[in-house]
Amino acid sequence: MHKLLRSSTLALLAAGSLSLGLTSCGDSNTEKADASIDSMTPTTVDSTAMMADDARMGKPEGVMVDGVAMLPSNTIVQNAVMASSVSTLVKAVQAAGLDGTLSGPGPFTVFAPTNAAFDKLPNGALAGLLKPESKDKLAAVLTYHVIPGRLVAQDLKDGQELTTVNGEKLKVMVKDGVVMVGNGKDAPATVQVADVISSNGVTHVIDAVVLPLAK
Repeated sequence: MHKLLRSSTLALLAAGSLSLGLTSCGDSNTEKADASIDSMTPTTVDSTAMMADDARMGKPEGVMVDGVAMLPSNTIVQNAVMASSVSTLVKAVQAAGLDGTLSGPGPFTVFAPTNAAFDKLPNGALAGLLKPESKDKLAAVLTYHVIPGRLVAQDLKDGQELTTVNGEKLKVMVKDGVVMVGNGKDAPATVQVADVISSNGVTHVIDAVVLPLAK
């Protein structure tokens, strides 16, 4: 399972990740999410109010997602399974066999698409990726949302390029304090809930699935 994170395997995953037609979905990935997500206010970066990461790790109450405290003592996966708005992501992570990896020591930075984000994918795309024979392709898409290391919101700068576990680049945009990530072509995903601190990393909840571009 951990071999998915090795660069030799990632190259193969990235090459095959788009054969189900999930390359650069364009406008189909940019529609507004459903009302439950639209009602959320995008997270802004306030550097004066942002505490150091170590300090946030020590806050026992954690960040609230879906009315549930995401405890810094839990792993990324343990926190995710308690948040109802990312249940599709949890299912996909389990289907790809990445739950063990994301429960490991890390640290990882995860951009976590909501259920509504997955709903915006082309009809049948997610179902196809969840099939056992598509496990490697699913893993390639999911690992495009994972960055090695721990990056909190204050670390993300406009114009920054992040190298994902997939091996491809994820581009960061910051406008009026709102953090967005994208592939550089399609409309970017917006961070809705930032800095969900876990024992092995940090999660930023986003409103779209970001797909690696076809080569």
